[in-house]
Amino acid sequence: MTTHREEDYLEAILHIVRRKGYARVGDIAKHLKCSAATVTEMFGRLGDRGLVNYEKYGGVTLTEKGERIGIEVDGRHRLLKRFLQMLGVSEDVADEDACEVEHSLHPETLKKLRDFLADVNNHPEKYPFLKNE
Repeated sequence: MTTHREEDYLEAILHIVRRKGYARVGDIAKHLKCSAATVTEMFGRLGDRGLVNYEKYGGVTLTEKGERIGIEVDGRHRLLKRFLQMLGVSEDVADEDACEVEHSLHPETLKKLRDFLADVNNHPEKYPFLKNE
């Protein structure tokens, strides 16, 4: 099991590596709004758990296991953000709330939400009150 904070780091690393091709301590510190020392400490913990490859004064990459978790967390985040925006929540607030909620929902709830959003996509006429963009 990973902690919520570890999941946040894996998701951040995933985003930055996808954008830049690599991630460094400073990139993650800026993204997560925390100190470089905090990031370095977490990189050590994630490395010990086999979730990242980290070279001191170098970059960090996700292991296969770390990438799987990062992709899963990112998928939950995007699903929740999309749902909240369909309810009319602003993008910034939806993004912030999705960050909080993505760690807390039961897998059954996430499946039902995925199914619901698929139905909204396939039958938007049934849901005229939603912003289906």
